Amino acid sequence: MDVDERTTADHVGLQEKTITVTVNGNSYQRTVPVRRSLVDFLREDLGLTGSHVGCEHGVCGACTILLDREPIRACLMFAVQADGTELTTVEGLTWGEELHPIQQAFWDHHGLQCGFCTPGFLLTTYDFLREKHGATEPEIREALSGNLCRCTGYQGIVRSVQAADETWER
Repeated sequence: MDVDERTTADHVGLQEKTITVTVNGNSYQRTVPVRRSLVDFLREDLGLTGSHVGCEHGVCGACTILLDREPIRACLMFAVQADGTELTTVEGLTWGEELHPIQQAFWDHHGLQCGFCTPGFLLTTYDFLREKHGATEPEIREALSGNLCRCTGYQGIVRSVQAADETWER
């Protein structure tokens, strides 16, 4: 019996599955253990280490990526669940050799310090500003409330989002 024909209900069990995903515009086909998290797949199998593994409970936001243009916590999803989807990681934000306006705003307005939480903040901001222009500070704080930072105190992050909102031509 072919591995793909087995079901997870079998006692033998499905140990690996071949998946196809599009990540940052590039298509990948890989055979992965069925219990590998999506963030580990991105980091270990594809070498995309921008998404960070923090709490592994979906609380901190360090592993935030976009799945079919929607933000998700990659630590809470198995790689096999992403089969056939389009993923965007922080590496996919750059515009060729240039930083995305959101990345540039975080750089210019000190929205990062150690950088561990930054990828999650960048992708959360991307999703938020894609839908919202002229956001108020309370709206920004609400949009970012699912991402935790232990270094910045959030003032620089909020200023960065405000600056990105002004400079990013969507």
